[in-house]
Amino acid sequence: MSGKIIYPGTFDPVTNGHVDLVERASKLFTKVIVAIAANPKKHTIFTLEEREKMIREVFSTFKNIEICTFTGLLVEFSRLKNTFMILRGLRAISDFDYELQLASVNRMMDPKVETVFLTPEEKYAYVSASVVREVAALGGDVSSLVPKGAQVALKKKFCI
Repeated sequence: MSGKIIYPGTFDPVTNGHVDLVERASKLFTKVIVAIAANPKKHTIFTLEEREKMIREVFSTFKNIEICTFTGLLVEFSRLKNTFMILRGLRAISDFDYELQLASVNRMMDPKVETVFLTPEEKYAYVSASVVREVAALGGDVSSLVPKGAQVALKKKFCI
């Protein structure tokens, strides 16, 4: 494949599953835009700036990965970036209904928008940011679930 694709998310925190999808997408597309959502309805543990810093650290050596933040509708952001491919991850069948709804609504709002689904490597199939936050908050080891920078940030955030 070629062209650009947007990988939107809250990334609170970025997980190894997110990293896996971005790295794989970077081999399929000429540019991957990791778009960190500033969603005021979601109560994140990391600020937008902290999340952006974590993700920039992870992908600092990649030439075809752009990191940015956005607010508002994803389809409007995709127009702004002149990118009409959206990457979404499917970990389990339970993700499918929600992701299908999002893809359908995005396409309804802008018929040029297409959604591409990738599944993470099997060892990350059940890793979610919410699970990572819970494990970290309870003092558990998240070293196999998140990149080093996110691990350090979680330890600092939860004083562990």
